[in-house]
Order: sequence, then C-alpha cells, then structure tokens
Amino acid sequence: MIAWIQGELLERRLPTVVINVSGIGYELEVPMSALADLPAIGEQATLFVHMVVREDAQLLFGFASSQQRDLFRSLIKVNGVGPKVALAVLSTLSGEELMSAMAHEDVTLLCKVPGIGKKTAMRLVVEMKDRLEKEFGDLASASAGQSTRGVPNERQDAIAALIALGYKPAEASRVVKSLSADLSGEEMIRQALRVLSGKVL
Repeated sequence: MIAWIQGELLERRLPTVVINVSGIGYELEVPMSALADLPAIGEQATLFVHMVVREDAQLLFGFASSQQRDLFRSLIKVNGVGPKVALAVLSTLSGEELMSAMAHEDVTLLCKVPGIGKKTAMRLVVEMKDRLEKEFGDLASASAGQSTRGVPNERQDAIAALIALGYKPAEASRVVKSLSADLSGEEMIRQALRVLSGKVL
C-alpha cells in the first residue's frame, strides 16, 4: 500500500497530476482543492495517497492532507459512492462544509455536488453523520455554527482552473482573491484571465 508520494510535479491536467519519483511517473487523480495547493510544475510536491486495485487497473488518488484522504475513505464506504463521486464531494465542499452539511442534514447542499442526487445525499447523511462526528471531531468543532447555504467555494475552483491552465499557484491565488466574491466561478476565471494577460477590466 502506498501511503504518500513525494517528487517533482511533472504534469497537471484536471483531474490528474503526474509526479516523478526516482524516474517513475506516478499519475494520481486529485480533488480540485488539492490541485490548488500544489506547487508550480518542476517543483517538489507531496500528496497523501489512497490506492484502489481492480482487475483492470491500479488507481492512485492524491490528497493535500491525511485528513482529506481520511474523508475520502469515509465517503467511499457509503453504498453507491465510488471514488469519482467522493472526489467530486471534496472538490465542491471543504471538510468543514461537509461536516456542517451532515450536522444540519443539508441534503440541498449535498445535491449541488456533481453526481449526487437526492437519494444518495440522504444516504450520505444517514450513513456518515455519526461516523464523521466521531472520526473527525476537530472538523466538527470548526464547522459548528457554520452557514450551509449551499454556495460552493467559487474562489477555490477558479484558482484551481487557472493553475490547470499553467499559471503559478501564488499568482492565480493573488488575482482571484482580488476579485469580488459576488462573481460566479466562471466570471472569476474570465476576469482573472484578463488581468493575467495584462488587459484592463
């Protein structure tokens, strides 16, 4: 079992990255949140890993922290939730937002995740609510009282999209954070690209 990988970041192509470890390129699927935390191409990167072995494939999933990986592992224990859907959850919601959604049984918020319908959202709440509170007490404390109005992290998604286009993480983060929080993720990306290309908004 591979616990984590550290090496030179070679490629970043949503939703995968390739990391060179002693001359071997490991391809990992990552959530958008982990992608945004990665350094620039050519720099050293570290990802915590979950490995899935199937008859026809050996798949690696990478995460920015061991806690994020543990959330992924907890999600895929739910009937009907596979790795792709679990990645979508972690790409759309932060750990605190997920905990808050479970605590408030916010099915509407969970349904905003691509690939999750009402039945799956309800199953997530039923199967995970108590387990998450026991296994992730620190996240439960951080999410206490947090609003769950169902607005995904548009800034985070925009930053990840810009990084995927080849911009440096620090540069992408600086530009996106300077934009109005009221913009949609798509508009943030459009305006950020104009700024990065040297055009006046």
